[in-house]
Amino acid sequence: MSRVLITLVATLMLSLSVLVNAQNVSREEIRGLDEQIQDVKKDVISLTSELNRLEEKLLFPSNTQVALFVSLPNSQEFSLESVEVKLNNQVVAHHLYTYREIEALQQGGVQRIHTANVQTGAHPLEVTYFGKSKSGKEYRATATHSVEKAVGPKFVEIQVAGNQSAINFKDW
Repeated sequence: MSRVLITLVATLMLSLSVLVNAQNVSREEIRGLDEQIQDVKKDVISLTSELNRLEEKLLFPSNTQVALFVSLPNSQEFSLESVEVKLNNQVVAHHLYTYREIEALQQGGVQRIHTANVQTGAHPLEVTYFGKSKSGKEYRATATHSVEKAVGPKFVEIQVAGNQSAINFKDW
């Protein structure tokens, strides 16, 4: 019986020492794997970014590209709720804004709301927005603009002026 007990204790001690050594090796291996995983993540992010750029170039060649941007110049007292954009009498974008997006726009950010391929010539653009002032007054305005597309990319900034109930357009 004592031989069995001694054998059992020896086996248990041997198992514990193997387990401790396995944990040390595992920790080192895990650190190595973590570093490899981080390297792979960086590569995947880089490849995704490059693929997105290539996809945009393929889908929206520069000679037919029109990009529409939304900005809120001088609108600290105004909170934008939504914007709807029609190009060639078709709704091409409708966006409901989150608090963070509004905050970014109020700090001078610009949002690309739509990118499309269009032929050269004039294209009607209609923009409608909804918003509120800090006092709670609701604003809604609609404005139209003619996008004159020539060969090459065309960029149009939609400036929502806020409490003046005005929308201005800036061609780039």
